[in-house]
Amino acid sequence: MTTAIRNIYCVGRNYRAHAAELGNDVPDQPMIFTKPTHALVQMDGGELSLPNDQGEIHYETELVIHIAKPYIEGMKVDEIVDQYALGIDFTLRDVQTVIKKKGQPWLPAKGFLKSAPLTAFRPFPGASQLTKSNFQLRKNGQVVQDGNISHMIFDLQTIIDYIAKHYGLGPGDIIFTGTPEGVGSVQDGDRLALYWGEEQFGAFSIQL
Repeated sequence: MTTAIRNIYCVGRNYRAHAAELGNDVPDQPMIFTKPTHALVQMDGGELSLPNDQGEIHYETELVIHIAKPYIEGMKVDEIVDQYALGIDFTLRDVQTVIKKKGQPWLPAKGFLKSAPLTAFRPFPGASQLTKSNFQLRKNGQVVQDGNISHMIFDLQTIIDYIAKHYGLGPGDIIFTGTPEGVGSVQDGDRLALYWGEEQFGAFSIQL
């Protein structure tokens, strides 16, 4: 799965209500961080093993877009994105709290093994089409996150332009575009399922 993916960019605090629920300021420009490709894992309906000795692990459900071609200034979202998926940016929240206070990089909290489970990619229908349906995370059958990309602080075009200008963007790069409110912790045995509208895109069980 990782052989076709080069860089994993992630957008922090891209939904106002999510920033508020964690007591964070709303950024005035996209807040970008990365994960190593070793964080990626395909959702296959089975179990996903995560660390059980570093405090709480929080789920953050996100739209993930796949870049098809080299970025050229002025290129539109629908020209450069060819696929989309749903993913979870798992976060070691207790670890993140400590390193934020120390002003240290987020890698230990965000980049650990299997911290970026992904559904299968699907053909990209266009940015405007994606706003017509919400995406959800259901934990043990209950909706815990329910978002729509129209509520993003920085839309897909802004994110793509910003990343390309500052870090570069090309074929095989993917972008986790931010999570809506409702993040929370997982427990051993939890069943997580990701939906676009009423269609299940992927699911797995937590093993701690």
